[in-house]
Amino acid sequence: MCGIYGFFDRSGAALSAAALAAMDTSLIHRGPDDSGVFTAPGAALGNRRLSIIDIAGGHQPFVSDDGRIALVQNGEIFNHVELRNELQRQGVRFRSDHSDTEVLLRLYEREGLAFLPRLNGMFAIAIWDGRGAEAGPLGGQRSVGAPVLHLVRDRIGVKPLFVHDDGRRLLFGSEIKAVLAALPEHPTLDLPALQHYLAYNYVPPPFTLFAGVRHVMPGTVLTIDGQGSRSRRWWSLAEQTPSTQSFSAWQEQFLALLDDAVQLRLRADVPFGAFLSGGVDSSTIVALMARHVREPARTFCIGFPDPRFDESPYAREAAQRFGATHREHIVQPDMLDDWGRVLWHCDQPHGDASFMPTREVSRLAVQDVKVVLTGDGGDELFAGYDKYASFMADAALRDLPAANFARHYVEHTGLFGAQARAALFQPWLRHELADVDSVRDVAAPWFEQAAHFDRVNQMLFLDMMLLLPGNNLVKPDRMGMAVSLEARTPFLDWRLMEFAFRAPGETKLNNGDKKHWFKRAVEPLIGADLAHRKKQMFTVPIGEWFRGPRKDWLAALLFAPHALGAQLFEADTVRKLFDDHVAGTANHTRELRALAALELWAQQFQPQLPA
Repeated sequence: MCGIYGFFDRSGAALSAAALAAMDTSLIHRGPDDSGVFTAPGAALGNRRLSIIDIAGGHQPFVSDDGRIALVQNGEIFNHVELRNELQRQGVRFRSDHSDTEVLLRLYEREGLAFLPRLNGMFAIAIWDGRGAEAGPLGGQRSVGAPVLHLVRDRIGVKPLFVHDDGRRLLFGSEIKAVLAALPEHPTLDLPALQHYLAYNYVPPPFTLFAGVRHVMPGTVLTIDGQGSRSRRWWSLAEQTPSTQSFSAWQEQFLALLDDAVQLRLRADVPFGAFLSGGVDSSTIVALMARHVREPARTFCIGFPDPRFDESPYAREAAQRFGATHREHIVQPDMLDDWGRVLWHCDQPHGDASFMPTREVSRLAVQDVKVVLTGDGGDELFAGYDKYASFMADAALRDLPAANFARHYVEHTGLFGAQARAALFQPWLRHELADVDSVRDVAAPWFEQAAHFDRVNQMLFLDMMLLLPGNNLVKPDRMGMAVSLEARTPFLDWRLMEFAFRAPGETKLNNGDKKHWFKRAVEPLIGADLAHRKKQMFTVPIGEWFRGPRKDWLAALLFAPHALGAQLFEADTVRKLFDDHVAGTANHTRELRALAALELWAQQFQPQLPA
């Protein structure tokens, strides 16, 4: 687990040593153990390392024996042992003892980018190839003596990677702040991305709120050379073909795949544990984890004084069942004074309040371990959220034609609908965004790829492509990395993702029953009480605070003369949202939370409006 950064200049110009140092420093929380940088004419690759595998021999960058290839990565390759053994049988020699990053270098030397589908891991990889563009389906034609840079992101975006390309120089980094550190001028606010944020409650990839800064999309490789850049997809979840099978066959294959995914993710040279809430996802992970560790699994949970939001009794019960060494900490729920710092780590605003408690449980875990397993991804793969059941319960929505289905799903599950945004925006902003459609421009292309799936899997596919890399995987990555803790997600093993999307939607959501087969499959493993416990959201009662002890705090934030919202939004519209919520005549928690997050983010990053 690390942070990576660097640049590629098409004119061959160097980036100043000060700019490279600033990029490095901006990511020190992601990798406090080690750092390294490779430089070549017109290019550099840097790494901040959190040492997890091959602590002594895993220093990055890794450079080929002839000095013509350099590679850095952020993440872990969980099947690196098998890949290394295969290469050694073929006569490949390694310098390191068991570094997974050197395995990537040796694979690339032999196979070019064709090795990518063989990786089982979470990763963002940068490869500088001084030999020129490689031949083959993912590379293009070789041009000897013309260096190229390949930027690769894992299948579903567990690890982040951002770029800024002005046509001459491309900058990249694991976090946006690393890119910003090397820009000569602060980028302006991206107005279409702002609209998308208000539509989705997060900024959907590839957009960011910084003009010109974009995600390298999950499952793609971006190749940069002297002529430009081109992006190609190397993996697609949409390629799965739905098939039917009996429950018993499904259960056997599901548990075998998940068990192997957990076992692979226990490879580490440092102490590891797991987040445990007592919900079905984390309980299943810990139950499988307990099978493969010599000592009791270490588990971590935070609780709240308010029993409506406190899962610690269920976590305690699960820990006892699986013989885990369990640590819990009851925290004060009002974490709003830390919200700004949380958003600094995220680089973008998120209306999701659970980032704050995720940071707290990360702070607890890192006292004892350096790696945790989490249950992230289970809800998106197997329909665990209430929004899926509520949407599909309405036959008028469920049976809409494809184009209308996509629009209504986004409107139903998003934040501000089209009419609400129009009422919120000041006239100048409404005019600027008149041709921007947050369904057509963001969600519709993904729904088109998922046309062969049933309605349930279409919803889940959209959330896999947007919600996970845009919000739900940002949470464990940034909140873990904020305290130098690595989070691993067994449910997002590529084999399990493909398996899940070969299963019909009725196996996941059946007459309102969420995770229909999933719960029944794990019941023998974790017990009926944990398997069928009602889902409890990992959040805090911000809406209640906005009506009470935090009312004045919110008003000062939203209605300050210098606030970003004062330049963007109709004051009367924001005031009505606030007044109606405080009076209790409406519940605008989600809308006010998103507007507050935007202001706190703006205080951190000081975005400028376009001229």
